[in-house]
Amino acid sequence: MKMNEDKFEFLSHQVRPNDPLKQLPFVTHETSSYNTLDDKRLMPSSEVKDLGVLISSNLHWDSHIATCVKKARTTMAWIFNVFRTRDSWAMLTLYKSLVRSSLEYCCPLWDSSTTNNLHLIEGVQRSFTSKLAGLSNLNYWERLSRLKLMSLQRRRERYIILHMFKIQKNLVPDDMGISFLPESRRGIKAKLPCLSKVASSRFQNMYDNSFAVKGPKLWNSIPGHFDTNHELLKALNVSYQIIFSVYPTSHLFRDM
Repeated sequence: MKMNEDKFEFLSHQVRPNDPLKQLPFVTHETSSYNTLDDKRLMPSSEVKDLGVLISSNLHWDSHIATCVKKARTTMAWIFNVFRTRDSWAMLTLYKSLVRSSLEYCCPLWDSSTTNNLHLIEGVQRSFTSKLAGLSNLNYWERLSRLKLMSLQRRRERYIILHMFKIQKNLVPDDMGISFLPESRRGIKAKLPCLSKVASSRFQNMYDNSFAVKGPKLWNSIPGHFDTNHELLKALNVSYQIIFSVYPTSHLFRDM
């Protein structure tokens, strides 16, 4: 079957033309160009959209997050313009199905830990909840408590743990090559990939924010007394209360 090569795009992960990301443990291949079967040369693109996710050549997710937030705010504005009611039940139904879902699509891949992106994403839910009836006089965390909502950051971390569970059970492909080691006292723990000793400091943030590192760290934070074979999915919400009671989300967003 002959494919339409005009619709192909080529993405090469580099910081600069002469500075590829080979020092990161999860970057396996890099090349400056690609020749098709018809000897048509494809030059690298700065950004490529694949299955709804905007991937950049420098492995930063700022463009994708900005696009998601813009789409979510556009949908949020449409909801408040079309529907007159500000009843919490009706508005939350629309929010969860139309707004929040677009902010969480494929989030284990692009989840960011930078303060700017955290505030940018969380600001959507903060703005939406502030417009609901009877909640305008409450701060963000009081509104979440009243509405029984979890912060978007905590929800993304929960999805990462769920994806780690699927990897550990071989329910999804292990593209990162994550290995799990049983420990007598701590249960089944994930092994973190090693950053090259010669890697420069600017790769440290990319390393820390990657799923290959963030996923095992969150997985390893689950208390060891949970039996991951039978009880983890049932007890995940309980374990979240245990894990983050020491580090409440509000410490990250005091100005909200």
